[in-house]
Order: sequence, then C-alpha cells, then structure tokens
Amino acid sequence: MVHMIESVFHKIAILKGGSGSERDVSLKSAAAVATALRTQGLEVEEVDVRTLNFTVPEGVEAVFPVIHGEMGEDGIVQRRLEELGFPYVGSRSWEMPRSFDKEVTHALLQTVDVPMAPWEMVEPGQTVSLSAPVVLKAPRQGSSIGLEIATQHRDIADALESVRKFDRRILAESFIEGTECTVGIVGEDVLPVVQINPHSGTYDYEAKYQRNDTQYLVPAPYSDELTNLLQSLALKAYHILGGRHLGRVDFRVDQKGSPFVLEMNPLPGFTATSLLPKAAAACGIDFQTLCVRILNQAEVV
Repeated sequence: MVHMIESVFHKIAILKGGSGSERDVSLKSAAAVATALRTQGLEVEEVDVRTLNFTVPEGVEAVFPVIHGEMGEDGIVQRRLEELGFPYVGSRSWEMPRSFDKEVTHALLQTVDVPMAPWEMVEPGQTVSLSAPVVLKAPRQGSSIGLEIATQHRDIADALESVRKFDRRILAESFIEGTECTVGIVGEDVLPVVQINPHSGTYDYEAKYQRNDTQYLVPAPYSDELTNLLQSLALKAYHILGGRHLGRVDFRVDQKGSPFVLEMNPLPGFTATSLLPKAAAACGIDFQTLCVRILNQAEVV
C-alpha cells in the first residue's frame, strides 16, 4: 500500500552539484528528486552550487539539498542556508561534520560503545599497524571514492599511496569478512535492512553506479534478532551523529552474525540504484511519496 501525502510547500529549491568528487552522483540524485516533486505538482527550481555565493530563487519556501560529499555534507551549504533563514532538509551545519569526517564519526561512536572494526588514523609518513586485510579510506570522501582494500601486507604501501591522492591523513580499518548492509531512516522511522551483494565482491563506485549486477536483498535475509539489532544500532548512530530528517547507516556483518557500523550518510543518494529509496519501496512508500515526506520535514534552524 502506497502512503500518499501532500506537500506543505509549493515552491522549493533543490541544491545540486557541489565542487567535490561526488558531483556527478549529486546531479543524478537531484534530477530524480526534481522529477519526483514536479510530478506531485510542486514548482521546483534547481540550483547548481559551485561556490558559496549561490542564490536561492525568489519565492522559494524550502530548500532540499542534494549535494553529496564536499559542500553538501560538511556543513558549508547548511551554514549559508541558516544565514539566509530558509527552511531546509537534513542535518544542521554543526552536526554535518560528525558524519562527513569518518575520524570524527569513529571517535564519537566508540564513546557510546557502538560496535566498529578496529581502526586507526594513519598520518603522513606513517604506515598501518593493523594486520591485513585492511580497508583504507580518505576520511572526507564518499561513494567509495578514495577507498582501497589491501588484502595482503605487501599491498598496503601502494594502497596508501592511492588513497593519499584524496587526503593526506587516512582512516584504516580491519576488513570484516562477511556481508554488507545498510539501514535507512526517515524522520524517526527506521526502514527495512538492505543487504548488498556486489558481483565483484566489493561495493565500490563501479558497483554502486556503473554496473547492473549488484544484488540488493530487501528486507535482508537476516534473523529477526539481527535485524532488530541492526535497526537499533542504526537509530543510535543516527542520533549520536546528528541525523535529522533522513540518513543511512552502513554496516558489515561478520561470519558469526555480529554487526559493525561503518559510517552514516546524512544525505543519501537518490539515483536509480540508491538504497534509501529501495528500503522505502519495500514498505510501500513509492519514490515520489518518499521525496515529499522528506521535504515536508524542512525547517528553519
């Protein structure tokens, strides 16, 4: 059953693009959201944000940022919208860095005993002290950009060099053998768990956006006990990291069935392969309704 709702706003602006490495993904997400909202009768203005000197068109009542990564998830755009006094969707400017910077994310979650893989920050000139296999991540990138998996100790140096093209400081995590899954949240409602089975074995940029052989199982084929635990941990991480209106928490589940939080995305994707819309659809919320429901939460900070 589809839960149709009406928009409380009539003219909105969608912020898209940004200047970071996820610009192309943002443009696709924004196009999908704009189309969905227009089919619901809303007047939609699309604003391509390349610098902080962007303007919001006259008559706009609310703003829906759909910028992934830099400028969209680091708090910069949100601070500008707060200065301008516009209601907007998503976490507030001072909360965004909690999930944008993976080092901050890990430091916060470990203080509240959220399970995570062993991790460390690798400074310039240092190497990794964790045993292989390890995952190396640029801490302020997304969409698996700036991510390498070193399966053997001999691979670590080359992997570090590759990731350092995106950031001098690198987050290293022990690789968790098992499955990958994600839990979406809209408002305070936790959506069904999505299990992700990439054909290549790695859920990288290609698997996310360029291939059509990644398998998504929703609801994930986990036990009720594990499903409830994943959803509970997702909501806990969402609150700690300042989630507001929407978010998506990613996990690895090891071969013993124990979950480990990887990160939270405060502005998840809305492309054809994006996971939040898949989870919503599994509980009867179509894409248009999902976009309106998220938009209706927009508020002034």
